[in-house]
Amino acid sequence: MYAIAIHGGAGGLPARGLSAARQQQYREALAAALDEGYGVLEHGGSSLEAVIAAVRVLEDDPLFNSGRGAALTSEGGAELDAAVMDGSTLRAGAVAAVRHVRHPIELARRVMEKSRHVLLVGAGAEEFALEEGFELVPNVYFRTAERQAELDLLRGGRSVSELMPSSQGTVGAVARDAGGNLAAATSTGGMANKRPGRVGDSPIIGAGTYARNGVCAVSATGHGEYFMRLVAAHHVCASVEYRGVSLAEAVRETLHERLRALGGAGGIIAVDADGRISLDFSTEGMFRGARDSSGMRQIAI
Repeated sequence: MYAIAIHGGAGGLPARGLSAARQQQYREALAAALDEGYGVLEHGGSSLEAVIAAVRVLEDDPLFNSGRGAALTSEGGAELDAAVMDGSTLRAGAVAAVRHVRHPIELARRVMEKSRHVLLVGAGAEEFALEEGFELVPNVYFRTAERQAELDLLRGGRSVSELMPSSQGTVGAVARDAGGNLAAATSTGGMANKRPGRVGDSPIIGAGTYARNGVCAVSATGHGEYFMRLVAAHHVCASVEYRGVSLAEAVRETLHERLRALGGAGGIIAVDADGRISLDFSTEGMFRGARDSSGMRQIAI
């Protein structure tokens, strides 16, 4: 059994709802990322390759809060975070507060594979990107008119939807390949109107991203400060490994009991050692998709 799941953010639904045309845009974007990652698995690729392929597609799509279309800081710039973890080796790589890397998830992978470190931030991460031959882009590349409008509303003290425009629209993927290897990847622009230098849970191994062969792979989305305090992604895996609960129960408890008790909300996607997928959220909605080799395929908002 091989399987993959993706998410594109969790939050409150807009008061006016999503138009049918807008919903279709999101569904098509999710389908493109899901099928890109699944295609890697279908052709014998690794879970690590699959999650990165899926996240790359979402980083290029301005509908989501990662890469192009990322939420803007209080100063109007984009600062991007990403992480990847290989469950077969427990190796991980992450970057935070990068401003000029088109695909932060690729740089996170390079940190894992080509450096002695797990997490590089800011100028140090971008210097490493240059050394590794990454093409950097101007920060304005990530800014869209919709994100600028969102920031203007927040600066004016008005509230905006957390889902569309999605200030918490982190993207992520988890996968199990045919060999049983697990991997997780997460990428985000963070919170809209955040202080420059703020880093959320996505690039923190164990908080927003975690994978361990024989147990599960997890990617989270939501208010990162709460996920960090709970070490949520690792908590899910630890519950499965040490308490013997099912993946679905571990995810449910983490979101609807532990996280809620702290005052936080969000969503989690996860896949276990047998390829069973859990997609759960404690918000009004979560952009999500899942597909496996049994023929199951779903896209939902």
